[in-house]
Amino acid sequence: MGSGLKYRQDGTFKIVQFTDMHFGDGKEEERESDGRTAALVRRVIAAEQPDLVVLTGDMIWSHGVGDPKASFRRAIAPIAESQVPWAAVFGNHDAEAGVTREELLAIQQENERCLSIAGPSDINGVGNFMLKVKDGAGSNDALALYFFDSGINAPEEIGGYAWVHPDQIHWYTQESRRLAEQSGRPLSALAFFHIPVPEYDAAWHGGQVTGTKEENVECPKINTGLFGAMVQMKDVLGTFVGHDHDNDYCGTLHGIRLCYGRVTGYNCYGKLRRGARVIQLHEGTRDFDTWIVEDDGGIVR
Repeated sequence: MGSGLKYRQDGTFKIVQFTDMHFGDGKEEERESDGRTAALVRRVIAAEQPDLVVLTGDMIWSHGVGDPKASFRRAIAPIAESQVPWAAVFGNHDAEAGVTREELLAIQQENERCLSIAGPSDINGVGNFMLKVKDGAGSNDALALYFFDSGINAPEEIGGYAWVHPDQIHWYTQESRRLAEQSGRPLSALAFFHIPVPEYDAAWHGGQVTGTKEENVECPKINTGLFGAMVQMKDVLGTFVGHDHDNDYCGTLHGIRLCYGRVTGYNCYGKLRRGARVIQLHEGTRDFDTWIVEDDGGIVR
């Protein structure tokens, strides 16, 4: 079954990325901040009129929360109400305690506009999947969107955060190769996951970077080669993550733009104004425009 996604007649395709919404328990002290988050999500969707909304993890806090399923329903409600197609990857806090990824995915799939799927059952993670975007005529594949589950925590003896595993990377390269064979060349792609790969730090120190870095890149201690695979496959134009609430930059490394979203939720740490990243692609070009919309309507390019 196809995603139903396609470029508009004017040759554009627009994605809005929300990240780290961090909806809480619904207790009185959290209601105001979560209400502000929901209002921001609604405003951005109404203003931008995207073709797809992507949530890059940490939609909720789950540790110490009485009913994480109820929190999750509150978190995705503004997106589900919008009737815009949407998809999500999990962050390290969504299923940290009291709920499983499978249960949260089932809640997503209650909404008919949700395009998230579990993905292959024989590889690490829940929610490794690919969506295809057709050209404006609806006849040919024009873009691939890859979604990865970047996990929660590394094994205790290593410490730090989890990583995208080699079997997930193998799945991606197989899909990429198959699409390239069908298209006669690498099919332009974007990738979405929660925890940044180590190359995000190198991208900050490269020449082509815009945006803010106010904290360390909280990447895994182990580099399993996801970025290297993307360089080799020659298809991914850009990657989009969350996780680090005080980073929002985009940097180019070996021809791939490594981008952070902008933290969306008010119920969590962070100095940056809350907002969302907008990604606009143009049919027939191997490039994209991207900018941040802030909660006061400001635009950061």
